[in-house]
Amino acid sequence: MSATTGALPPLVAPGPPLDAERRRRAARHLVLAELGEEGQRRLAAARVLVVGAGGLGSPVVSYLAAAGVGTLGVVDDDVVSTSNLQRQVLHGAADVGRPKTASAADAVRALDPGVGVVEHGRRLADPDEAAELVRGYDLVVDGADNFPTRYLVADACAAAGVPEVWGSVLRWDGQVSVFWPGRGPTYRDLFPASPPPDSVASCQEAGVLGAVCGVVGSVMAAEAVKLITGTGRPLVGRVVVLDALAMSWRELPLRAGGRDAAAAAAPEEGRRRGDHGQVVAADRPGVPEVAPEDLDALLASGAAVVDVRGEAERAAAPVPGGVRVDLHEVLAAPGRRPAALEEGGALADLDAGAPVVVVCSTGVRSLLAAEQLQDAGFARVLHLRGGVTAWLER
Repeated sequence: MSATTGALPPLVAPGPPLDAERRRRAARHLVLAELGEEGQRRLAAARVLVVGAGGLGSPVVSYLAAAGVGTLGVVDDDVVSTSNLQRQVLHGAADVGRPKTASAADAVRALDPGVGVVEHGRRLADPDEAAELVRGYDLVVDGADNFPTRYLVADACAAAGVPEVWGSVLRWDGQVSVFWPGRGPTYRDLFPASPPPDSVASCQEAGVLGAVCGVVGSVMAAEAVKLITGTGRPLVGRVVVLDALAMSWRELPLRAGGRDAAAAAAPEEGRRRGDHGQVVAADRPGVPEVAPEDLDALLASGAAVVDVRGEAERAAAPVPGGVRVDLHEVLAAPGRRPAALEEGGALADLDAGAPVVVVCSTGVRSLLAAEQLQDAGFARVLHLRGGVTAWLER
């Protein structure tokens, strides 16, 4: 998609003509054919809410301010600590002990006094409050460092129809996508339920390379600029995964509501639904699938089952013999051996030469996990097409 195809229209109407100072600041943008003065005026009129002023929020806030976004809202209830400075480059040593929102606001004003900053120095905990906050912005960029906030923000965006740029980092790895209700998947399409407390390592426990935050946050900022200006092909219906140790990127295509991402961005008459109307993963060569009607026979033959659903999902619709593993653990090291396969991991005893069927509720998470296992040497891994939902409806 490009700006000229009109596949995704700009989020924001152009603001007033640029004055001489704005033109000087934006000189390198103005010569970009895809942006030009009209795109810069859209940026100047945009209101973007950045959730989190930490490792991801730092590059996002910095680059959006430098890009000339008119108003930045920053949500964070934390204060700057010395251990933050390794990756949270928005803050300096003199900011230790200060609220992160105040430090972020000062950094933005130092970079460009013409950018408005709204400080939301609190933790989002109430759905109604989150929904009201989100509705005041054109776009949300989620750099939160905890799952309750991520789900709260994602639900608010889905309810309000506001697009959300999402990013995640851990150790040497990162992921980025764009969730846009009505045009592609939402966060809950990929991760329907929050993992149990303490089941996923935090950056404090597992570590994170500071530069990875910079890379992933910069991609998030670029996606925000593209959405605001209607430029390029945003990551709607796609997740890109970074493995910084190998310095490789991978793209995982997704579909929402039974429609592929391109169709979801097209006019209504161009859309089509899948067999079960559920969220399904886009077909990917090299990852064989199991039809729902064939799963029982495969289980009877002794195939192992890896279940990446949450506990509540499993309890509601158990699959016999399934080994439970959290998807976040399987995706923790894309391109390398997943943490779940290491000694003591949930899948450490899995036979790489035996048939393995990966299942989830709808087929999205199972495809992601199956691809990771395949890369780890599981030659006979398959995923359940349409997920357990389709299996129950067979």
